[in-house]
Amino acid sequence: MRKIVSGLLIGLCTISLHANDKNLGKKDSLIYWKQKGKFSLVFNQAAFNRNWQGGGSSNVAGNTTVNYELFHKNHGFTWENKFLADFGLTFIKGEDFVRKTNDRVELETRLGHRINNGNWNYSYFTNFKSQFAIGYRFDKSEESEEIIRTEETHFFSPATIQAGPGLLWKKNDNFNFNLAPVTARMIFVDDKFTSTPEYVDGSYFGVGTGKNSRFEFGGHLNAYFKFKVMEDITMENKLNLYSNYIEEPLNVDIDYTTNVNLTVNKYISGSLVFQAIYNDNASRGFQIREIIGIGLNYTL
Repeated sequence: MRKIVSGLLIGLCTISLHANDKNLGKKDSLIYWKQKGKFSLVFNQAAFNRNWQGGGSSNVAGNTTVNYELFHKNHGFTWENKFLADFGLTFIKGEDFVRKTNDRVELETRLGHRINNGNWNYSYFTNFKSQFAIGYRFDKSEESEEIIRTEETHFFSPATIQAGPGLLWKKNDNFNFNLAPVTARMIFVDDKFTSTPEYVDGSYFGVGTGKNSRFEFGGHLNAYFKFKVMEDITMENKLNLYSNYIEEPLNVDIDYTTNVNLTVNKYISGSLVFQAIYNDNASRGFQIREIIGIGLNYTL
């Protein structure tokens, strides 16, 4: 009986902590601080006995996400701060090591000042992106079936910092876009990667041989749109575009994420996250990520 049970797929058990929007400090609608946050923890397990003929490897996986926002408004002046951390691991039966399923950390701050009484604002943004842990490439040995892993990335390799002035159009918290036609971008890497024969000049995130950084100058567009699909279902869309004026300006970097949230009731919800990234300095094709989660909620 235990062998039959072990062949069942047990997955998508999610525990989420949501922080409601909270106003801090003054209650004046023109001057206030507001915060909101979300913590989620997703567990997945798949188990197969040796009589299972459909294929598959027994595994246990987990993913945790922290999303926190802090917003300040003072008459026509706004200050938005966002922190996102996402990390996931999977343990596959028969392997002596774990594999990452997700790994990123992002910080962004944006200043805005309203122009007259419309939806346009002068703006200035700074964004930082990197990862927490070592990233490996997995290959099979030609002499045996052994899996060989090779370190490709780690914390601050790569790390990207972007900053620039621009114009922010903001109708409300659910619909806005920021256009920064004068944006500086720095890419930092560990020069131990760019000094190996494996990476020819510029093939490691665009950084030259033996170097540890790359400077780019271009234009950046950030757009955000959230709407209700139907009762208890919302869709959140984020789009980032970047064009490097110095080198191949028509070869635009793309980072698009959509997050569909389903609220079943006060305690149960589901989510679907889809992300597509195109950056030919990192990969010659689209990088795709998808996460599905169903689970329990607790509201602070």
